[in-house]
Amino acid sequence: MITCFTRAFFAHYFPDIVVGKYTFIDKEFISKYEALKESLKDDLFLIMEIEVSGVTQDVVIQIEHKSNRENVSERIYEYLCYAWLLRRKPVWSIVIYTDKAIWRKPIPDTFWYAFSSKNKKQYCHFDVIKVNSEKSGDLIKKHSLMCRLLALKANDRGVGSKALIYEIYKYLEDMKNELTNDEKLLAEQWVQAYKKVPKKTVEKIKQEVNMSFSATTITEHYVNVGWNKGKIEGKIEGEIEGEIKGKIKGKIEGKIENLEELYRFSFLSKEQMEKMIEPLKEQLQNLQSAEKSALEGLIQIPCSSNSANEPSLTP
Repeated sequence: MITCFTRAFFAHYFPDIVVGKYTFIDKEFISKYEALKESLKDDLFLIMEIEVSGVTQDVVIQIEHKSNRENVSERIYEYLCYAWLLRRKPVWSIVIYTDKAIWRKPIPDTFWYAFSSKNKKQYCHFDVIKVNSEKSGDLIKKHSLMCRLLALKANDRGVGSKALIYEIYKYLEDMKNELTNDEKLLAEQWVQAYKKVPKKTVEKIKQEVNMSFSATTITEHYVNVGWNKGKIEGKIEGEIEGEIKGKIKGKIEGKIENLEELYRFSFLSKEQMEKMIEPLKEQLQNLQSAEKSALEGLIQIPCSSNSANEPSLTP
């Protein structure tokens, strides 16, 4: 959700912070620290490089789904150190708890990492966000789509899930021309994941608000975008190395990129993405021998020694 509603996220939770340009650097982080993959596999986090009040810094956002009030301060500090070593910029650490547990007392937001004779204990400070500390009834009234979706994970006492879903779908329909396909698909996936009512009830609500689009049509859009991009890239590559190679390889690579994009926006889990991409990569590997013979059939080499008749790659 944060990748899709980045500015809305910071505006809601940190309204006094002015956020400028930003970019996600998760892949760079994982690539840099290959040895950490095993220890990181169960963690859900985002790493960004972001401009805050005119100063570029790194932001590490740790997302916790556990409900046992686990103290993650040590792990937060560990990620802070790695993030600093990656870009050597100030690091802003944030941990988000999405569980439904009611906290009777705050969870630690500091970690004792050093000591000096002058300043005594030195602490690393980070921000803690507890989604369930907000009331669903308040969030659903806000203009931000992100806030309305969070209402399904917040404290919904006194507000029925059916009413929340109705307000979300009504907002989606009213704002359909202003919302991107990313936002529409994420909203639908979010409702399906956190609804507390039967599927029939959800479909009935869609009819009541006259929903004119569905997750299926949006997903088809993404698939088409991936295939079309692959066709375009394939056509360009085909002009250089052969029409057959360009079209086939371009389509497969376009589909792989499309799946990676769906994973980036949390529409697919990492396991789902890897499982779907694996056979596509195998197809690309199997194409290597087929491409060679196909290209040989396309390349025409004139027998004449005339300098004007150079070998051609065009069939």
